[in-house]
Amino acid sequence: MDSLRQAYKATIIGASGGIGRGLADQLEASPNCAVLVRLSRKETGFDLGDEATIQHAATGVRDAHGDMDLVFDATGALQIDGIGPEKSLRAIDPAVMARQFAVNAIGPALILKHFTPLMPRGRRAIFATLSARVGSIGDNRLGGWISYRAAKAALNQIVKTASIEIARTHPHAVVAALHPGTVATSLTAPFHHGEATAPEEAARQLIAVLDSLQVSSTGGFFAYDGQAIEW
Repeated sequence: MDSLRQAYKATIIGASGGIGRGLADQLEASPNCAVLVRLSRKETGFDLGDEATIQHAATGVRDAHGDMDLVFDATGALQIDGIGPEKSLRAIDPAVMARQFAVNAIGPALILKHFTPLMPRGRRAIFATLSARVGSIGDNRLGGWISYRAAKAALNQIVKTASIEIARTHPHAVVAALHPGTVATSLTAPFHHGEATAPEEAARQLIAVLDSLQVSSTGGFFAYDGQAIEW
């Protein structure tokens, strides 16, 4: 993360998950990381379904450390409450779909609401969130997974819209959605059939993407190799 600036400060949300932990560990090991804040439901009571906990966490970070050069939202879920993605229209359950949107779209929107005010206005800063290539409408050629796809597509729209607003007050900020690829975590275990990237390698790839992002990248959707993904 040297391209952020010397002695940068970072907050990783979802730091107890595979990708979040990998990111936090690597950033914390960087000689230029002055502050690394780890937030998660398991360790700090951060709850995507409870806006009060999100606001409380943002206030706590601001009061303890001031502004943040990087806020990385590593939350998200493919399988929720033991229920995986649908294989057909017949399998749509409104409660399951609502839960997918709560975790994969509304939660990140609330993180944007409360954490982007921590970004400095006078220098480069990044807000990144984990999306998924299956949230791309233009790239959808297989169908299925309707609730998860739709929730991630909604997240992509949230990121794009937020980036426009944030640019008005934070002209050096980058707001982006990132696709990490298929990563070997508990989230993907039932689906990747052994072909997945280790979390540590995924974290290295994502950090490289973060370093490559320019102000002109704001509002974009990028894969782990730095390539833009169509909406």
